[in-house]
Amino acid sequence: MKKGIHPDYKKVKIICTSCGNEFEGGSVMDEVRIDTCSNCHPFYTGKQRFASADGRVDKFNKKYGIK
Repeated sequence: MKKGIHPDYKKVKIICTSCGNEFEGGSVMDEVRIDTCSNCHPFYTGKQRFASADGRVDKFNKKYGIK
């Protein structure tokens, strides 16, 4: 690598704006703010809800009463 052309990579504090969770990571910025983290994201907390998505054929059959 050439000297003097790369930014300084350092340990920074990453802060979640939703829940206030703080953890350490690496970046060239001084501080990183994120919207959601693994502490408050529904996928990781187990509170995710799945919408039952019917297929096109099922919707058509339901719409026109075909059994």
